[in-house]
Amino acid sequence: MELIQITPAVWQLPMPVGHVHIVRLPDGYALVDTGVAGSAPAVLDALAQVGGRPRDVRQIVLTHFHVDHTGSAADLVAATGARVLAGALDAPFISGTAPEPEPVFTASERPLFEQVTAGLAEAGVSCARHVPVDIELHDGDTLDGWAEPVRVLHVPGHTPGSIALHLTSSDVLFPGDLVATAEGRAILGPFNVDRQQAITSFRRLAALDAETICVPHGEPLLKDAGAALRAATPEGDWV
Repeated sequence: MELIQITPAVWQLPMPVGHVHIVRLPDGYALVDTGVAGSAPAVLDALAQVGGRPRDVRQIVLTHFHVDHTGSAADLVAATGARVLAGALDAPFISGTAPEPEPVFTASERPLFEQVTAGLAEAGVSCARHVPVDIELHDGDTLDGWAEPVRVLHVPGHTPGSIALHLTSSDVLFPGDLVATAEGRAILGPFNVDRQQAITSFRRLAALDAETICVPHGEPLLKDAGAALRAATPEGDWV
């Protein structure tokens, strides 16, 4: 997959399901999510394209526990030695110490979920391996070692412990699966454990008025992203 440069320090590696983002740090790199199982070689190749080596990866930040975000985390930890960071309430699901909660599907979400699941099975994608979470993140935390202040937001609804990252100087937002894009519009991501809670979290992100949003599904919003979020109608998505 061809890398997309979002800012001078942020790249998106487009994936068939669940994009991966690479962020340059002062002394290395961070990964935001890891793609499905089997994605590690593609991620490491992308890292090399931006001048990084496996040992340069300092952090792997997982926005939530779903397999298209955590699938290659264990392989990438083994290759890089990076620390894993994730929302505190999703940490037990990522580490495998608690059973994962199931989404509550709307009528239009269920056939889409079955289509995605069948596609992954046809592609031979295996289940994600559990991986220990080194640092559990909470609302209002900041990330150490980044080139600019990074605020952690607890944005539950898609999963109980979903997090977003707001890079406050460059005004870049990593929303996790709360936000997707379609035809240039911001929409609510599907497959939520609590739809109303997800909508509330979506509106919280809209209030940030971010300039750029790096979504895991769809095209990034590179300009006036906050306006796109405010114009969105998540209450009407996937019904």
